[in-house]
Amino acid sequence: MMERKNLTRPSEFILLGLSSRPEDQKPLFAVFLPTYLITVIGNLLIILAIHSDTRLQTPMYFLLSILSFVDICYVTVIIPKMLVNFLSETKTISYGECLTQMYFFIAFGNTDSYLLAAMAIDRYVAICNPFHYMTIMNLKRCVLLLVLSFCIPHLHSLLHILLINQLTFCASNVIHHFFCDDQPVLKLSCSSHFVKEITVMTEGLAIIMTPFFCIIFSYLRILVTALKIPSATGKRKAFSTCGSHLTVVTLFYGSISYVYFQPLSNYTVKDRIATVVYTILTPMLNPFIYSLRNKDMTQGLTKLRHRVKCQ
Repeated sequence: MMERKNLTRPSEFILLGLSSRPEDQKPLFAVFLPTYLITVIGNLLIILAIHSDTRLQTPMYFLLSILSFVDICYVTVIIPKMLVNFLSETKTISYGECLTQMYFFIAFGNTDSYLLAAMAIDRYVAICNPFHYMTIMNLKRCVLLLVLSFCIPHLHSLLHILLINQLTFCASNVIHHFFCDDQPVLKLSCSSHFVKEITVMTEGLAIIMTPFFCIIFSYLRILVTALKIPSATGKRKAFSTCGSHLTVVTLFYGSISYVYFQPLSNYTVKDRIATVVYTILTPMLNPFIYSLRNKDMTQGLTKLRHRVKCQ
C-alpha cells in the first residue's frame, strides 16, 4: 500500500483511515453507519420540527435549523466515503475528489463556526436587550448573518484549495487520516509551505478567530447582564437559554483546538480520534443537546410526531 513516487501531482491518494488492520474495518463500518443515519435523521427532525411549529418561527430557531442543515452536509462530505473505504481493499480517492472533499470540509466546518457565532449574538440580544429583540434580530439582519456565514467560509476554503493545488507531491501518496484534511495532505508535500503557512497565520487565523471572539464577547456580556438580575430565578432562566449552545460551542472548539493548534510534525493518530469529535460526534449530538435541554424544541418534536401519526 505504501507507494513512493516522484510526482508533481498524484492521480490518487490512499486514505489509511482510522485503522489499517483488516479485522477492524467491518466493526468500524458497523459503528459509523448508524452514527451517520442518526446524525442525518436527528438534524432533519430538528429542521422539520422548527418549520412546522409556528412557536419556533423565531431568529434563534431559524439559525438552529440552518445549523442542522449544515451539519447534515458536513457529515455527508466525510462519512459516505469513509464507509465505502471500510468495505474496500483499495481505499483510494482521486486527486480531484480529495480537493473537492477538502474544499467542502473546510467550507462547512467554518460555516458551522460562523453560525454558532450568529446564535451567540442572537442570545446576547435576547438577554441584554430583550425589549428590542425582534427589532434588532429582524429578517433582514438574520439573512445578512446567514449570507456572511456562508460566503466568508466558502471564499476562505477556495483560497486554501488553490494554494494546496500549487504544491508538489513527491513522497508517499498515503494519507494517514480517514478523509482529505488539510494537515495530513500538507505532510505529503515536498515543496515549500511558506505561502500556505503565512496565509494560515494571517487570513486563516482572522477567519477562524472572528466567530470565536464574537462568541466570547457575547457570553461575557450575557454573564455581566445575568449577574445584575436580582432574582435567582431570573439568573437561572438567563443561563438556561444559553446552556445548549454553550455545550455545542465547547465540544466544537475544544476538539478543533486540540487538533489544529499544534505543529504540523506533531500530527498523530490521537488527532484522528479528536477529529472524529468535531466532524462526526458533535453534529450527531447537536439534535439531542438542543432538544433534551429545550422545552420548546421538545414540544415541537412531540407535535411533529403526532402530526406524522395522524397522517
